[in-house]
Amino acid sequence: MPAATLFPLISAFVYTIAALLFKRSSDLGAGIWRTTFVANMIGALLFSLLWLEGGPDLDVAKFWQPALIALCLFLGQLSQFFALERGDVTVAVPVFGLKVVIVAFLSPMFTGQPVSSSLWWGALLSTGGIVLLNRQDVDKRPRGLAVTIISGSAGAVCFAIFDLLVQRWGPHWGPGRLLPAIFWVNAILSIGLVLKFSAPLHRIGRQAWPWLTGGCVLLAAQSILFVRTLALHGNATSANILYASRGLMSVILVWVAGHWFMNRERHLGARVMAWRFCGASLMLAAIVLVLTNS
Repeated sequence: MPAATLFPLISAFVYTIAALLFKRSSDLGAGIWRTTFVANMIGALLFSLLWLEGGPDLDVAKFWQPALIALCLFLGQLSQFFALERGDVTVAVPVFGLKVVIVAFLSPMFTGQPVSSSLWWGALLSTGGIVLLNRQDVDKRPRGLAVTIISGSAGAVCFAIFDLLVQRWGPHWGPGRLLPAIFWVNAILSIGLVLKFSAPLHRIGRQAWPWLTGGCVLLAAQSILFVRTLALHGNATSANILYASRGLMSVILVWVAGHWFMNRERHLGARVMAWRFCGASLMLAAIVLVLTNS
């Protein structure tokens, strides 16, 4: 299996484990903004290791390129966390899944490469799968619906542009120069998140830190694998379809090993799990389309 196919799938699996760790640290009071700050700082530290790969001399005149990509990343984080803070997760997460379709739509504009019909179908199936995976057995109207959709969509656009700009400028800079620069700028921007803290970092409970640290390290590791793949191999549309398999993997992992992370989602009921099975099936079909197209 080629690296451009294998690495997004590995990234999706590692992300799923990181998400379970973050969920546990959240239950223990880590807080969404403190988690983001710690994750971005650890991410900048680990991405710095890519500098050892070497690359061309830094072109200061073009440093605006990694700075712009970092701004897209940071705005995407702010938009999506705002959606999670003001709305319901069951609405926000499916809206985030629009990123797959947005990447496919914008790809010709940013890269000059057309998207095949099979990849378009894969993007649509993947998005549909994300919607079903996050469907809940509730009848009440979701809170903050308009704000959630607008801010979640804005975040999806920012993250889509982030991926496409990495694909576009990655060959010129090389992953050993572009990616560390992006995450250094993102870490600097993240200092502003301190204003959103509910309490200082040292107030995070001792029990939460192992879960939080583990989640941050795994999140950074999978980000390195995924973003480096974009910088080296491009194909942002197919990579995002494969990466969206984290929704499928989360259902499987929660069902098989969720109790290891004190996660109780496997007990949500037969109707919810049926919706998630349908969503997982759509995502599996999307993955098959990508594999047959590669």
